[in-house]
Amino acid sequence: MSYPATSLYQTDREIIHNLLQDNGNRRKGEDQLFNSYAYFVKEGARKYRLPDEDAFDAYSDTILSAIEKITNGSFEGRSSLKTWLYQIFHNKCVDLLRKKTTNKSSIHQTASITELLYQLSDNSKSVIQRLVDQSDISLLKQRLNELGNPCRELLHLSADGYSDKEIAHTMSYKSADVVKTSRLRCMERLRQLYKRT
Repeated sequence: MSYPATSLYQTDREIIHNLLQDNGNRRKGEDQLFNSYAYFVKEGARKYRLPDEDAFDAYSDTILSAIEKITNGSFEGRSSLKTWLYQIFHNKCVDLLRKKTTNKSSIHQTASITELLYQLSDNSKSVIQRLVDQSDISLLKQRLNELGNPCRELLHLSADGYSDKEIAHTMSYKSADVVKTSRLRCMERLRQLYKRT
């Protein structure tokens, strides 16, 4: 896949190239993308007056969404990755603000498994939404079991509302950033399992 040379920097092209690989370079591309624009988190926290953790979640969701769009070919490369990512990030932050203002009264209510699954990132929802719509939770459990224990546990903890910092501590990851990157890989594996269905 080629992109207009005028709109993409060399680094952008390298990241995109790596993300489109099926080998270790894909992981490198994920890490490059995640780390290159991580400063968005502080900007988002300041600009939208979000807690750091919420800004970080919005950023992680942005990266997940971007990886999906790049790998499925819907990123057209008409602007730089930075400009495109920032627009996605902006939308995620605004969505978070809206969600916070409409959900303040429901903070301490108990939630069903289905409701918890809906709290996953947009990319996660697309896979899980299909299953919930088809009322096929057993298939979801089967696919999660096929992922293996580390991924399954990480996704369960995330769906249960644990922060990345808490997951890092619980599962002995080096940092919250490593948890985010690992979740990216787990969600990609889950998507691949659903493609077989």
